[in-house]
Amino acid sequence: MKAIEELLRNAGISPIAGVDEAGRGPLVGAVVAGAVVLDPNNPIEGLRDSKKLTAARREYLYEQIMEKAKAWGVGEASPIEIDEINILQATMLAMRRAIEDLSTRLGAWPDKALIDGNRCPELPIAAEAIVKGDAKEPVISAASIVAKVTRDRQMMA
Repeated sequence: MKAIEELLRNAGISPIAGVDEAGRGPLVGAVVAGAVVLDPNNPIEGLRDSKKLTAARREYLYEQIMEKAKAWGVGEASPIEIDEINILQATMLAMRRAIEDLSTRLGAWPDKALIDGNRCPELPIAAEAIVKGDAKEPVISAASIVAKVTRDRQMMA
Protein backbone atom coordinates (compact mmCIF):
# COMPACT_ATOMS: atom_id res chain seq x y z
CA MET A 1 0.00 0.00 0.00
CA LYS A 2 1.45 3.35 -1.03
CA ALA A 3 1.76 6.14 1.49
CA ILE A 4 -0.80 8.92 1.13
CA GLU A 5 2.10 11.36 0.80
CA GLU A 6 3.36 9.53 -2.29
CA LEU A 7 -0.11 9.46 -3.84
CA LEU A 8 -0.53 13.21 -3.21
CA ARG A 9 2.89 13.98 -4.71
CA ASN A 10 2.02 11.90 -7.77
CA ALA A 11 -1.13 14.04 -8.09
CA GLY A 12 1.00 17.21 -8.08
CA ILE A 13 0.41 18.21 -4.47
CA SER A 14 3.75 19.16 -2.96
CA PRO A 15 5.30 19.96 -0.54
CA ILE A 16 3.49 17.88 2.05
CA ALA A 17 4.15 18.27 5.77
CA GLY A 18 3.78 15.53 8.34
CA VAL A 19 2.82 16.66 11.85
CA ASP A 20 2.82 14.85 15.21
CA GLU A 21 3.18 15.66 18.89
CA ALA A 22 4.82 14.35 22.03
CA GLY A 23 3.93 15.08 25.62
CA ARG A 24 0.16 14.76 25.79
CA GLY A 25 0.19 12.10 28.49
CA PRO A 26 2.94 13.22 30.90
CA LEU A 27 2.20 15.30 33.97
CA VAL A 28 5.06 17.74 33.45
CA GLY A 29 6.49 19.88 30.66
CA ALA A 30 5.26 21.33 27.42
CA VAL A 31 3.44 19.53 24.65
CA VAL A 32 5.83 19.58 21.67
CA ALA A 33 4.90 19.16 18.01
CA GLY A 34 7.13 18.44 15.07
CA ALA A 35 6.46 19.18 11.42
CA VAL A 36 8.58 17.80 8.58
CA VAL A 37 8.69 17.99 4.78
CA LEU A 38 10.73 15.08 3.46
CA ASP A 39 12.84 15.22 0.32
CA PRO A 40 11.74 12.37 -1.99
CA ASN A 41 15.16 12.55 -3.67
CA ASN A 42 16.98 12.05 -0.37
CA PRO A 43 15.13 9.25 1.46
CA ILE A 44 15.63 8.39 5.11
CA GLU A 45 15.61 4.68 5.83
CA GLY A 46 13.97 3.32 8.98
CA LEU A 47 11.37 5.98 9.73
CA ARG A 48 8.77 4.56 12.13
CA ASP A 49 6.55 5.70 14.95
CA SER A 50 8.91 7.20 17.55
CA LYS A 51 7.35 5.06 20.28
CA LYS A 52 8.52 1.92 18.44
CA LEU A 53 12.17 3.03 18.33
CA THR A 54 14.92 2.91 20.94
CA ALA A 55 16.20 6.25 22.21
CA ALA A 56 19.49 5.71 20.35
CA ARG A 57 17.69 4.96 17.08
CA ARG A 58 15.44 8.03 17.50
CA GLU A 59 18.53 10.20 18.01
CA TYR A 60 20.16 8.76 14.88
CA LEU A 61 17.02 9.29 12.79
CA TYR A 62 16.57 12.79 14.23
CA GLU A 63 20.02 13.72 12.91
CA GLN A 64 19.16 12.17 9.53
CA ILE A 65 15.95 14.23 9.40
CA MET A 66 17.83 17.43 10.27
CA GLU A 67 20.33 16.68 7.49
CA LYS A 68 18.09 15.29 4.73
CA ALA A 69 14.60 16.78 5.10
CA LYS A 70 13.62 19.75 2.95
CA ALA A 71 12.40 21.50 6.10
CA TRP A 72 11.38 20.84 9.67
CA GLY A 73 9.76 22.84 12.42
CA VAL A 74 8.99 22.60 16.11
CA GLY A 75 6.19 24.17 18.09
CA GLU A 76 5.13 23.84 21.66
CA ALA A 77 2.51 24.86 24.14
CA SER A 78 3.63 25.55 27.69
CA PRO A 79 2.24 23.96 30.86
CA ILE A 80 0.50 27.29 31.59
CA GLU A 81 -1.17 27.22 28.17
CA ILE A 82 -2.16 23.57 28.73
CA ASP A 83 -3.82 24.54 32.03
CA GLU A 84 -5.56 27.55 30.47
CA ILE A 85 -6.94 25.99 27.27
CA ASN A 86 -6.79 22.19 27.96
CA ILE A 87 -4.46 19.58 26.53
CA LEU A 88 -6.36 19.06 23.26
CA GLN A 89 -6.37 22.76 22.38
CA ALA A 90 -2.74 23.09 23.51
CA THR A 91 -1.82 20.21 21.20
CA MET A 92 -3.55 21.92 18.27
CA LEU A 93 -1.71 25.15 19.14
CA ALA A 94 1.66 23.36 19.27
CA MET A 95 0.94 21.72 15.89
CA ARG A 96 0.06 25.06 14.33
CA ARG A 97 3.24 26.59 15.72
CA ALA A 98 5.29 23.68 14.33
CA ILE A 99 3.83 24.19 10.84
CA GLU A 100 4.44 27.95 11.10
CA ASP A 101 8.09 27.26 12.06
CA LEU A 102 8.43 24.78 9.18
CA SER A 103 6.89 27.30 6.76
CA THR A 104 9.42 29.94 7.80
CA ARG A 105 12.29 27.52 7.15
CA LEU A 106 10.72 26.31 3.89
CA GLY A 107 10.00 29.84 2.70
CA ALA A 108 6.34 29.05 2.02
CA TRP A 109 3.42 27.12 3.42
CA PRO A 110 3.30 23.45 2.38
CA ASP A 111 0.46 22.51 0.04
CA LYS A 112 -0.99 20.07 2.56
CA ALA A 113 -0.43 18.76 6.08
CA LEU A 114 -0.91 15.16 7.17
CA ILE A 115 -1.72 15.19 10.88
CA ASP A 116 -1.37 12.23 13.24
CA GLY A 117 -4.66 11.67 15.06
CA ASN A 118 -8.34 12.22 14.48
CA ARG A 119 -8.50 16.01 14.18
CA CYS A 120 -6.58 18.85 12.62
CA PRO A 121 -5.52 22.24 13.93
CA GLU A 122 -6.89 25.30 12.17
CA LEU A 123 -4.49 26.04 9.34
CA PRO A 124 -4.43 28.20 6.21
CA ILE A 125 -3.71 25.06 4.14
CA ALA A 126 -5.46 21.77 3.47
CA ALA A 127 -4.95 19.21 6.22
CA GLU A 128 -5.92 15.58 6.73
CA ALA A 129 -6.05 13.72 10.03
CA ILE A 130 -4.78 10.15 9.91
CA VAL A 131 -5.41 7.89 12.88
CA LYS A 132 -2.15 6.10 13.76
CA GLY A 133 -0.52 8.14 11.01
CA ASP A 134 2.84 7.92 12.77
CA ALA A 135 2.83 4.19 11.97
CA LYS A 136 1.48 4.58 8.41
CA GLU A 137 3.07 7.66 6.86
CA PRO A 138 6.85 8.15 6.81
CA VAL A 139 6.45 11.94 6.82
CA ILE A 140 4.38 11.73 10.02
CA SER A 141 6.89 9.26 11.49
CA ALA A 142 9.61 11.85 10.87
CA ALA A 143 7.54 14.52 12.64
CA SER A 144 6.94 12.09 15.51
CA ILE A 145 10.69 11.60 15.90
CA VAL A 146 11.39 15.35 15.83
CA ALA A 147 8.73 15.99 18.49
CA LYS A 148 9.81 13.13 20.75
CA VAL A 149 13.54 13.84 20.60
CA THR A 150 12.97 17.57 21.15
CA ARG A 151 10.76 16.91 24.17
CA ASP A 152 13.07 14.23 25.59
CA ARG A 153 15.99 16.66 25.37
CA GLN A 154 13.95 19.31 27.17
CA MET A 155 13.07 16.87 29.94
CA MET A 156 16.70 15.76 30.30
CA ALA A 157 17.82 19.40 30.60
